[in-house]
Amino acid sequence: MNDREPSHDRQQAPLLNGARVLALLDASRHSLAALAVAVDLASRQQAELVALYVEDTNLLACAAFPFSCEIGSQSGTTRPLTHASLEATHARQLQRVNRALSAAVAGRHVRHRLDVRRGQVASEALTRAGPADVLVMGKAGATERWGRRLGSTSRRLILEAPCAVLLWDERHPLRPGPLRWLAQATAEPDVAATIPEPLISLFDGVAPLHTHHAEELASLLAQAEAGGLLLHRAELALLLDEDTDLLARVALPILVVP
Repeated sequence: MNDREPSHDRQQAPLLNGARVLALLDASRHSLAALAVAVDLASRQQAELVALYVEDTNLLACAAFPFSCEIGSQSGTTRPLTHASLEATHARQLQRVNRALSAAVAGRHVRHRLDVRRGQVASEALTRAGPADVLVMGKAGATERWGRRLGSTSRRLILEAPCAVLLWDERHPLRPGPLRWLAQATAEPDVAATIPEPLISLFDGVAPLHTHHAEELASLLAQAEAGGLLLHRAELALLLDEDTDLLARVALPILVVP
């Protein structure tokens, strides 16, 4: 598929250190809520917004089997899963993504483009992300009817992306509040100084959490409705080993950094 080039005026201010904001879209309400945050981040930092939509070839491969079918999430009825029906679904989702992107950037001075790819979602996103970028994605995607459990695609992205990842939870809009981080027993570092300014500006300062266990962390954040949670990738990997559903139980934006 071809990239979709922006129609914006090219005479805008240069990008901030070449960084981009990548918004991974799948037409779910979660990813579209994350898009609004991505637009705001790109607008305030004069960075390019790249909306990435990937047509999943794994689904297309499934349609090759004669016994494949899809089940309606509301009705429970089944119908054959065919290549033609999947192509039609992709076309409808792409139309929805196009409309959502146009609406999200309307009236904003944001350089943007829609990048449409066909392949495996995680692989395509990882290929296009660079160390200076910020990847913004919804916590739950097209499989949201099964709950907010972290799927294999999302898990791979947050653990392998070469850049910071902002994992959005649409249950709570971003409200002023601290970015919480897991404090060490040793002297506390200047956490704010280690996070790119565009990301720290989304929050109202930083605040330490004195825990390193998944169950206690989820309990501490159970009633939190503002701010976010900062996790370094190594910390996140250990926490997910303790509780694979941890991120589903934390209803806050989660910022994952290398």
